Order: sequence, then C-alpha cells, then structure tokens
Amino acid sequence: MPVLRPEIGALTRVRSAMTSLGPSEARVAAVVLEHPEDVVEWSTAELAQTAGTSTATVIRACQSAGFRGFQHLRLELARAAPLLPRAADEAHEERTFDDAIDALRLAQESVAPDALERAADAVRTARRIVLVGNGFSGPPLQDLAMRISTLGRPVEAPVDPLAQQFAVNSLAHGDLCLALSYSGANVQTLRACTAASERGATVAVVTSYARSPIGRTADIVVATGAAAAAHDIDPYLARLGHTVVLHALHAALARGGGAVSVASMRHVVADALSED
Repeated sequence: MPVLRPEIGALTRVRSAMTSLGPSEARVAAVVLEHPEDVVEWSTAELAQTAGTSTATVIRACQSAGFRGFQHLRLELARAAPLLPRAADEAHEERTFDDAIDALRLAQESVAPDALERAADAVRTARRIVLVGNGFSGPPLQDLAMRISTLGRPVEAPVDPLAQQFAVNSLAHGDLCLALSYSGANVQTLRACTAASERGATVAVVTSYARSPIGRTADIVVATGAAAAAHDIDPYLARLGHTVVLHALHAALARGGGAVSVASMRHVVADALSED
C-alpha cells in the first residue's frame, strides 16, 4: 500500500479562489490544478514560464489563494500527494525523513526575516542575556548558550525554573530575555518572560505559535509554525525549525564582528581532547 500524506485541501483552496483571480493569476491557478505533481518540483520561475506570466504574479496568485507564498503552496501540494509505494520495513524510516523535510520547509516559509534580524540585533546589543526554556526546549537553549560563549559573549542559561526566575527578576532596561517554547504556553517560561518585561528588559521568543500567551508578552516573536505531523509528547519536528533559527541567530552574531575570533577559542577545544 502506498503511504499517503494527510489531505489538507490545497487544490480545493486553489480551485475555490479561481473566480476572484485576475486573468494572469487565474492562468497560474489553472496550471497548478492541471499539473500539481509537477508544480511540487518546479521553481517560481518555471511555474511563471508555464503560465506565461511573471514570478511576482505567481507569488500574488499563491497569496490570493490563501498561501503565504509559492513555497508554502508547494509544501501543501506535497503533503496532499500520494508517495511512491514503500517496502513495509522502510515505510516508517522513510516517512520520518519526509516529515523532517516538510517541517523545515514550513519553518522556512513561516519565519519572518525581519523578526529574525531584530532578534539577532537584540542579542548583539544586549548588556546582559538570559536564556529561558523548559522541558524539551531546554537542551537547544543550553546548546545556544555554549555557542554564544564561543563568541566571547557572556550569557546565562539557568536550567532550574526557580533559578530562571531569580535571573529574570534582576534584569533591567538594556538587558534581554530570550525564550524558546514550542507551545508558547509553558507556565514557567511565561512567568519568566512576564517578569523580564515588567522590569523593562527586551523579551524575544522563538516559538511555533505567534499567537500564544508568550507571544503576547514579547517585543520580538520569531514564529516557525507548528510541525505538520502529529506527535505524542515530544514535538521533535518543530524543534528542527527551532534549532535552525537558533543557529541563524548565532551565525548573525558571528558575522556582526566585535567578538573574539574562532581561532582564539580553538585552544579551549584542543585542551578538552584527550591525548591518549
């Protein structure tokens, strides 16, 4: 039996938008409806050429049909399309890779570049940085704290929720509380963000849901979108997008200069390696 992706009505949305589209945008929609499997593999320029229009018109047509852009349309079409048959012993492993790719594409479509840049600027200019995350969001922040340290920036990432409260309650204007939360509703993380905001610190959050309790407390929200596939307890697919965002923040800091060079930190790594 072929493994099917969840049907979420991408073609139905395109079809229902046809009557409200202009002539050029309607040609784009017609091509999508006629060649959905091909569109999944095409670039924006290839769809524009086939529809006899411009790439800007393709993007407008996608947005008029309710998608964030062409990449979002491709993702939704890919989810709705049947996959090739797989051997029974390979189905689960193969689908895991497919779901991971979908999750990263969704994060790429969802993350607003200006929000990501604002978050990077906040980290770059903050006098004091406190990272806050609990549950499954804790380990990625510990990783980020270590990588920020390699740039010579002091950073605090308390693991214990009470220690987080102590840290954020001593923040002030010019400081930063950077939080990570899949749901945007973790009670301990929400309390920390609220306390930081009340004390005048900038609050930046990386979350899957922009419209969430934590999102409402923040000055900067970097939203990756919810993972497409369901999970039981661990939102591991969503954490892929979170990890990439945190890496992008670190990369932006490294490009910004003013920090110690990577070479100056290599001796720390060398000293940590056994010579046995």
